[in-house]
Amino acid sequence: MIKKIKNKFKSDDNKRLLSNFISLSILQGANYILPLITLPYLVRVLGVENYGLLAFAGATVAYFGVLTDYGFNLTATREISIHRENKEKVVEIFSSVMTIKFLLMFLSLFLLSILVFSFEKFSKDAIVYFLTFGTIIGQVLFPVWFFQGMERMKYITYINISVKFIFTVSVFVFIHRQDDFYIVPLLTSIGAFISGAWSLYLVKKEFNVKFKLQSLEIIKYYLVDGWHVFISGLFTTLYTNSVTVILGLFTNNTSVGYYVIAEKVVKIVSSVFSSIQGAIYPYIAKLVSKSKQDALMILKKLTIYSSLVMFVFSLLILIFAKYIIYLISGHYIVEATVTLQILSFFPLVITVARIFSMNYIITFKYQKHLTKIYALSALLSFILFFLLVPSFKEYGAAITVMIVEIFATTYMYIIIKRYILWKI
Repeated sequence: MIKKIKNKFKSDDNKRLLSNFISLSILQGANYILPLITLPYLVRVLGVENYGLLAFAGATVAYFGVLTDYGFNLTATREISIHRENKEKVVEIFSSVMTIKFLLMFLSLFLLSILVFSFEKFSKDAIVYFLTFGTIIGQVLFPVWFFQGMERMKYITYINISVKFIFTVSVFVFIHRQDDFYIVPLLTSIGAFISGAWSLYLVKKEFNVKFKLQSLEIIKYYLVDGWHVFISGLFTTLYTNSVTVILGLFTNNTSVGYYVIAEKVVKIVSSVFSSIQGAIYPYIAKLVSKSKQDALMILKKLTIYSSLVMFVFSLLILIFAKYIIYLISGHYIVEATVTLQILSFFPLVITVARIFSMNYIITFKYQKHLTKIYALSALLSFILFFLLVPSFKEYGAAITVMIVEIFATTYMYIIIKRYILWKI
């Protein structure tokens, strides 16, 4: 009897994992295809300079996204996954996390206001920065971590695909000339807000989870629990996101545009395996508490297969970079082409890094080591940024990103081998 129950549990787990994988695969497919439709249109209609301005504003506001996220997409997902059968505990986690995220959102808006009105570079395009901040509000409202922890990714898929499709159509309806550049962050923010409001409705309707005020002691617990992952995420942003910001500060929006066009391509390709990683993360988090050996066996296969596929994709980007840029911009841009070639193996490196950080280091609860890894990576990136970007512009930015990502991924492997593989 006990054996049958166990087998059923495993079967249900496998079905849930498959359902989540399919849902996130559909979502990633949309994330892969829809930007490929809008990217060439926006670059051609808005021009490289205006597209670079939007990218610079997005990169600036992204720092506040890290602050409001506070690592909860990993720590809260893990906690929801472990306690999802305990309704009272789920309400506690949901309410505590949402409280913290809202407080951090208001702090972020205050800090952005100071930044924008203190420097001319920002104040002359103030409307762009505040419209872009709308995406942070939507991010706070949308508890992706809740749905992932509950292993109900289909809700994330329904909401995101619907809103992204509407956004894609709206781009062609409302944006027709260069002066329409401010409409892009407006549409993005409206979409983010709708997604967030819709998701909160589903949390209440489908899971009967309602917000409930928590004590300061409980809120403090979740603040402390997310601290290491938050710091790790902050350092990650410093050495990945800061490339666009520093490039914009040292050069101009046109150079930012060249870099971001190339970056968009490799990041779209990098998202291919995000569906697998997103689906398997809560599954592995739960499996680790039962059988570390089984978890490692799955992760080994995931690492090998993902690496092989992404190596092929990266090689294709390197070979066909010139034609990819032509398809996007409508003409050959040497600067964007060379930048794309430098970044061509970014999808391979970042895919391995995500597996190492999320599915190995965090699920086995060695996240404190990520803080050191990302701190050193951030330090290295800033040294390289100031050495390479002023002279080599977008090329220097791309070289810096690749060196730092390879350094961080190698360091992660050393931690995994020393603290996880060696002990099991």
